[in-house]
Amino acid sequence: MPALLQSYSSGQQLLTPRMQLSLSKRIKRIWPYFVDSRLALGIALIASMFAAATEPALPSLLKPLLDSGFKRSAESFPLWLVPVAIVGLFAIRGLANYISQYAVAHAVNHTVTRLRGHMFERVQKAAPILFTKQTNSSLTNMLVYEVQFGATTVAQLLTTSLRDMLTVVFLLAYLMWTNWQLTLFVFVLAPLVVVVVRALSKRLHRLTLQSQQAVDDLAYSVEENILAWRLVRLHNAGDTQAQRFAARDKTLRGINLKLVAASALSSPITQVMASFAVSAVVVIALWQSNEKGHTVGSFVAFVTSMLLLLAPMKRLSDLSGQFTRGMATLERAVNLIEDTAQEQGGTHQVPRSRGDLQLQDVTLQYPSAEKPALDGLTLQIAAGQSIALVGPSGAGKSSLINLLPRFLEPGSGRVALDGVPLQDWNIANLRSQFALVSQDVVLFNDSVAVNVSLGASMDEARVQDALAAANLTSFVDGLPQGIHTVIGHNGNQLSGGQRQRMAIARAIYKDAPILILDEATSALDSESERLVQSALERLMQGRTAIVIAHRLSTIERADRIAVMDAGRIVEQGTHAQLLVSGGLYARLHSLQFKS
Repeated sequence: MPALLQSYSSGQQLLTPRMQLSLSKRIKRIWPYFVDSRLALGIALIASMFAAATEPALPSLLKPLLDSGFKRSAESFPLWLVPVAIVGLFAIRGLANYISQYAVAHAVNHTVTRLRGHMFERVQKAAPILFTKQTNSSLTNMLVYEVQFGATTVAQLLTTSLRDMLTVVFLLAYLMWTNWQLTLFVFVLAPLVVVVVRALSKRLHRLTLQSQQAVDDLAYSVEENILAWRLVRLHNAGDTQAQRFAARDKTLRGINLKLVAASALSSPITQVMASFAVSAVVVIALWQSNEKGHTVGSFVAFVTSMLLLLAPMKRLSDLSGQFTRGMATLERAVNLIEDTAQEQGGTHQVPRSRGDLQLQDVTLQYPSAEKPALDGLTLQIAAGQSIALVGPSGAGKSSLINLLPRFLEPGSGRVALDGVPLQDWNIANLRSQFALVSQDVVLFNDSVAVNVSLGASMDEARVQDALAAANLTSFVDGLPQGIHTVIGHNGNQLSGGQRQRMAIARAIYKDAPILILDEATSALDSESERLVQSALERLMQGRTAIVIAHRLSTIERADRIAVMDAGRIVEQGTHAQLLVSGGLYARLHSLQFKS
């Protein structure tokens, strides 16, 4: 956990160099994930074009209506045309908008599903360093929420912006056709608006990334307290944790206010600039109507078109902030897919290894540690041998066993299985050779049978046998659906001892040639420990077994005991030999049995 917390704050900073990419290159990075949705996006764009084309139709109807409608004759201007034209116009616009929105939603959901699939697959195959760079809450937030928000925002804004741009183009074309002199005033402020929007978009992108980091910090604070709620209440640490939460929440609030201020600033600036143009147009239009005899209909149609321009121009001015936030969120998802280092393995694989392990001059040091966790360690474990690792806390026992399935990589030295270096093994095949029972039991919110047969095809008879060997038969038989009963989030419907025995049943079911038992009986009562210990002893026969146990009485019958201290093997031998030698093991044994 300390290493996780120390590296957490720097984890997201790997994403910020992407800010230097141009907008076109950033769009090009995310476009491949929208490719399969191009038909839906195309339909949305066509529908948006139809919706945009209806905008100039309303002012164009006003001109003949005002000029001829109020002095009409029944023959020259049929009255029924007015409602037909207006209703038809809004019906076409409504249908086009509906098709556009539905097509965008279809494209977004298809893209999000595809993106999430890629992200989840990448997380499943990611090098273990990812889980020290990112917290659980950060990855969860990214996969579940951020990608949905980003894809929805970007897709909707792309189609909306195209519709608004086309609306502006159609209205400008109508204005040019109606009065080209007045229309020239519309273009005066365009360069100024572009400069303002570009300046604000850079700040928005930076603030968006800071906001995402602050959200991750806040979510991690919640995650910590939910996972450790018993500890927090036992130590009356609720007020302290609330203060930590409030501080992170205050930071997020400050960033979000800056984000809103930067985003909201573009709209009034654009509107003020547009108001100058509208004012000038109205004055000049009135002058033209007096001097050149323009009709009331043409004037009203022109001013109406100008007013209709304001809404799409306002949306386009607001586009930068929203689009920047959506793009930044999507880029985090794409960065996870493209930049996350994947586990690398070789091609060597066998159906079942002998279980012969060799560690030669192995050194391992964590980035934040002053001293190495393993310091030139050498250890041979013969196939079928049971070896116990003993030593004080921090001696390197857990680091050693995490090297074997390549959850950690040594800084130097050689680790081999059956004489083949671990990096030459196919990574999936290598891990199929190990079964692990840890003191930190992880169970899934699924049935007993699924948890026992995890990762393998389920054989109910084998599941029952594994449960019997782990002394769980009577418990499971009492469940409502037996082995098909769902055990809740992380097995929260089970006691600590039952959860531990469930993990042991899983290892028994896997039937791997190498067993790693890390405090495997630590949560069991005396009777259960006796039954499970005898089952484990039977299971270890003919297999390589590596056992970590602080209770030395549980490892007395191991073939060999390796005593570790400060990342090194300081003595080896049987229980009797080590007691006679009077070294560290003898001192630990004496202290434990005196207590």
